[in-house]
Amino acid sequence: MTGKTAFETRHGFARNKVLLGNWRESPFSRWSFQNVGELVPSARVAAASSGSEAPAQDLDGLLDEKVALTGGAETVAAFLARSDTDALTITKAGKFVGDWFAPHMEFGARHIIFSISKSLTAILAGILEGEGVFDPQAPVTRYLPEAAGSAYGDASVRHALDMSVSLDFEEAYLDPESAFARYRRATLWNPGGGTESLADFILTLQRLAEPHGRTFRYRSPNSDLLGILLERASGQRFAELMHEKLWLPLGAMSEASVTVDMAGTARTAGGISVTPRDLARVGEMMRQGGIAHSRRIVPEAWVRDTVSTGGDAEAWQRGAMAFRFPQGRYRNKWYQTGAASGAFCGIGIHGQWLYVDPKAEVVIAKMSSQPEPVDEPLSVDMVTFFDALSRMV
Repeated sequence: MTGKTAFETRHGFARNKVLLGNWRESPFSRWSFQNVGELVPSARVAAASSGSEAPAQDLDGLLDEKVALTGGAETVAAFLARSDTDALTITKAGKFVGDWFAPHMEFGARHIIFSISKSLTAILAGILEGEGVFDPQAPVTRYLPEAAGSAYGDASVRHALDMSVSLDFEEAYLDPESAFARYRRATLWNPGGGTESLADFILTLQRLAEPHGRTFRYRSPNSDLLGILLERASGQRFAELMHEKLWLPLGAMSEASVTVDMAGTARTAGGISVTPRDLARVGEMMRQGGIAHSRRIVPEAWVRDTVSTGGDAEAWQRGAMAFRFPQGRYRNKWYQTGAASGAFCGIGIHGQWLYVDPKAEVVIAKMSSQPEPVDEPLSVDMVTFFDALSRMV
C-alpha cells in the first residue's frame, strides 16, 4: 500500500481527483478556487510592484467576539467556519487591520472572485468613459455590430451595465441541460467546450418581449459582453487593459489572472482571481471616491453614481433579488445596500464578497468555498456579519 502524497495529506484528496467536471464542488473547491489556472486557460495580469506585501495582521482579538445572527449569537470564528471562509482581509481608514486564512489557504495566495469580476470590469468601463473612449449610453452595436440579430441588437451599454437587458436566459447553476450549462462550456469552465466561443454563444441569445431597462435581471452574459465591448472600444485585450488602467495605478502587489475561452476572450463575468489584499485595495479605492496613492483612477462622479446616487430603484424592486437589499439598487455592477451606513458591495457565488462601509471607513474582502453557488439565508447573515464587523474594528 502506498502512502498519501503531501498534497493529499494537506487537502484530504489527491490532485488527480480535481477535474474540470467537479472543480466547483466541495471539497475540491477549497484547492481549485486558488488554482483555477491549472484547470481553465487563463491570462496573466502582472502586479504593479516587484516588492512583497507587508506582513499579515493578526485577527485573533476579534475571533471570540460574538455577533447576533438569525440563529442566535455566534462568534466571529464560528461564523467564518460555518460560511466556509478561505480568507478574510479588513482595512480601516485605509490601513490593513486584520488578515485571517483557513489552514488550506496561505497569505498571498490568489482566489477566484467569481462575479466580483463584474464589479472590476465595470471599473474599467468607468475609466474608459472618463477618457472619452467608452460611452455607456451608446447602443451595443456601436462597438459590436455583430450583435444586431441578438437580444443586444436594440440594447444600450447602460442596459448591460445595470443588468436591465430583457434577456431570455436563466442563471441555472446546477442544471446540466440548461443554456447556462452551454454557456459554461463556451467559457471552458465545463467539460465539452472548445466548439463554440464565448462571443459566439452570447450572440445567439434572444430577448424577451418586455422593453430593456424595465426590470433588473441578473444575467452573467451581460458582463462578458461588457468585456468584449471594452476590448473593442480600447483596442486592447482585457488583461492588458486591467493591468494598465487598474492594477498599476492601484499599486496591486500581486499578479491577477482571468480565465479565457477558446479564442482568448476573457471571462469578465466571473473568471478573475486576485489576492484578498489586492481585492481590499479595490474596495478602498472605491471608498476614496476613485483615488489610490493620491492618484485618481476612476472619475469621482462615476464612483458616486455607482455606489450612491445612480441606479433604478423601480427596476431593482421588479427584479428577483430585491429581498436581499429591500432599499437597495444596482448600478454599474455594484450593489447599493440602501443602509444608513451607505454600504455597497460586490458579490460572487460560493461566498465571495467585497463589502465597503463608508461610514465606518471599513473594507472587508471575504473569499470562500461554500458548497452551494447561492445560499440566500447565509447571504442575509453575511450582511449582518459585515455590518457588525465594521463596527468592531
